Amino acid sequence: MSVRGRRATIALTGLAAVALAMSVPAASATGGSKLPPSAQRQIRALVNGTNGHLGSEPAPAARAEGRGEPEGDALEIADRAEQYSWMRTAPADEVPAAALASARRQAARMPVTQAPWRELTHQPYQAEPKGYTDPYWSNDGAGFGLVSGRATALTVARGAVYAGAADGGVWRSTNAGRTWKPVYDGGTSISVGALLTGPDGSVWLGTGEANTSSDAYSGQGVYRSRDRGRTWHKLGGHALDGAEIYYLKASPDGHVFAATTRGLYRISASGAGRWQQVLAPVYGDGPYDNHVTDVVVRPGTGGKVVLAAAAWRNGASYNGFYVSTKHGRPGTFTKITPTGDIDAADIGRTTLAYAPDGSALYALVESPALLLAGAATNLQGVYKVTGGDPAGPYAKIADSASLGASGSALENLPGYHVGVQSWYNQVLAVDPNDYQHVYVSLEEVFETRDGGASFTTASPYWNYGLACGASCPKTTHPDQHALYVAGGQIWIGNDGGIYRRPLAASGYGHWANLNATIHSLQYYGAGSGRMPRRGLAFWGGLQDNGTSVLFGANARRMIEPAGGDGGQVLVDPVDGTNAVGEYVYLDMYLTTDGGHSFRDIAPPDSPDGLARFIAPFVADVNDPDHWVAGGQHVWDDTRAWQTVCNSSACDWAEAHDLGAGNVATALAVNGDTTYAAWVGGGGNPSPAFASGIDTNYGGTWHRITAANLPQRYLAGLQVDSADPAHVFAVYNGYSRRWIEGGGVGHVFESRDGGAHWKDISGNLPDIGGDDLVLSGHSLVLATDIGVFVSAQARPQRWSRLGSSLPHSSVNDLSVTPGGNRIVAATHGRGLWVTPAR
Repeated sequence: MSVRGRRATIALTGLAAVALAMSVPAASATGGSKLPPSAQRQIRALVNGTNGHLGSEPAPAARAEGRGEPEGDALEIADRAEQYSWMRTAPADEVPAAALASARRQAARMPVTQAPWRELTHQPYQAEPKGYTDPYWSNDGAGFGLVSGRATALTVARGAVYAGAADGGVWRSTNAGRTWKPVYDGGTSISVGALLTGPDGSVWLGTGEANTSSDAYSGQGVYRSRDRGRTWHKLGGHALDGAEIYYLKASPDGHVFAATTRGLYRISASGAGRWQQVLAPVYGDGPYDNHVTDVVVRPGTGGKVVLAAAAWRNGASYNGFYVSTKHGRPGTFTKITPTGDIDAADIGRTTLAYAPDGSALYALVESPALLLAGAATNLQGVYKVTGGDPAGPYAKIADSASLGASGSALENLPGYHVGVQSWYNQVLAVDPNDYQHVYVSLEEVFETRDGGASFTTASPYWNYGLACGASCPKTTHPDQHALYVAGGQIWIGNDGGIYRRPLAASGYGHWANLNATIHSLQYYGAGSGRMPRRGLAFWGGLQDNGTSVLFGANARRMIEPAGGDGGQVLVDPVDGTNAVGEYVYLDMYLTTDGGHSFRDIAPPDSPDGLARFIAPFVADVNDPDHWVAGGQHVWDDTRAWQTVCNSSACDWAEAHDLGAGNVATALAVNGDTTYAAWVGGGGNPSPAFASGIDTNYGGTWHRITAANLPQRYLAGLQVDSADPAHVFAVYNGYSRRWIEGGGVGHVFESRDGGAHWKDISGNLPDIGGDDLVLSGHSLVLATDIGVFVSAQARPQRWSRLGSSLPHSSVNDLSVTPGGNRIVAATHGRGLWVTPAR
């Protein structure tokens, strides 16, 4: 793993867009021991612009050509990191919430081709497998143990624990987290932003993750279950459809508040009636307007005094604190100027927490000014108001430096300090039995037992560089999103899943890893190859959880031989120990021993940052030893598993230049013929959005011009193995019904090398397509709402392929060697397999 950061903008459709990454100097030792080569490499990469990054959105330093004057590294990084969501909204900034719901209804009316989908990734996922100690890519020694996907919310109701996953629904445990069961994976949106235990013991679910990360999907409202998750019912109508929800909070006066990306809403705690917007600081409903990041009710006032924090993390005129002294009714909130140490002019995303008796108010505050400046931290500070008056005075009890000195693994990491992702990682929790005992979660978890007079680090970022060295106890995955105190335990949720430890524990360690049976992994791509005596090896790349490999569908565990972010993969069909993985921005690495060791083979576009965050590379449909990769340039390689690319020699040969500011989004290769889809704007849609396809079909490279092809993001290309002139193009996003200028259609077919195209979308729902494979005589299509199939002979007659897949986005499809099975890579519920058509 390596250091990471993110920032960006949010697009209200299926997703919210973001990401900030920092450039940092080479690492020095922290504590008493030197950082391992893996950490040093990835930190150096940040400095040199070669994509080093621990998690979701890394940062190339180089700027793509043709983008005008530089706007500062942080903002350019943000532009690049929006890519996942822009795929689904371009050429617009956002899509109406009704688009997703409409597509789900369309799909529900379609015929179903029966298919027995089976989950592949149902084993524990080990981030530190024994014997996998590659000096650059291994997580060995990080201290994470088992991991799962991003956990965003936690609550406890009637003795059961409920955990929300980024795009993986809700999971329930009745044995303190030792085992989990999915209880919400079939809704219109299974992106989870908030969970709440209602006054009657019911569980409230706010769909739509509000962490403003690039792959955070918007929601479809608030649901409630009164029967331990067996059934869920929507509350309050459609006012919150398309919103993301930061928090749900109950008030003693019989109301529940929802702090959302569209303002603050209120409803009866009984669930009756409609959601009522009670605070919208600005007039407008743009993606940056009216973010209310938290709300609290002042104890002892019977629900009368309500404090809300409203802010867009990059700064906006409405950012600040708002108070109502009339139970939070509409029109009763007034913006206040908090006093004391807090900088009232620089309030960004804020999380609030009261001591249960009202004796203290705590505030965790991000600084937009530091964020936009690209500083080593964007944490303004942690504040305390003794007495709990929302107006203050606010006394600073911690900042990046003091938290760093409390045992943080980030203290001496130049350019990457505590709070560098405070726009993304923010949670507070007060021990209800000890009001001086407070937890503060950022990238790491901190705690104070004296009301903020002093802090210690409870969960360091990793164990690298700490003074305890090899004797350090296990830590947790970094990037915290959820805290909950219950049953004498503190529960946390982060980019690697769920952990807990006793409230009495202090210092490092004592964490129980609860990730063995919560299967919420977020894949970008997957592939497979044969294994002697062990069936198939399944490889895949994930958000913040590296490149995974599962040796055999019935293996008891899955391992992560390479850390950081994963992306696409390429697997030798005849020997599954040979595989290529991707860090980000085309930073490719190759193994020929099943992941025990890796060799970097990144094409020249990667160090220059001229590639997408998740960049495409594929093998020839007829020759697995012929590879093509794409950034601004199309790179060709025939050395396969002997490939070398370093400062001395490189086997990648430049085949084509897509043009300044254009980068590849999808590739397809058959012999001498290559098709390369591209998008303009240096990887993101620019104000003058452009996308297209270049090909050398016929012998020379040229740009395809076809009036009926949409001007949207091209997510997939597939070429017929029997005929290089026969090619399919898959478009993401929504049609012009929802996006002005978006055109019509999602799947197109050409039989003359791209000269002419036929829209074969037929009866498909109007939803973004992600990938397409040819399986036997069938076309199989991956979308954000599932998998669809049609006969190649009748390509406009589509049906749903099975009905048992969870409602997570399917980002990628692949066919196993021999063509027997289809593998679906979901971005929230792991890998699934079904017999080929």
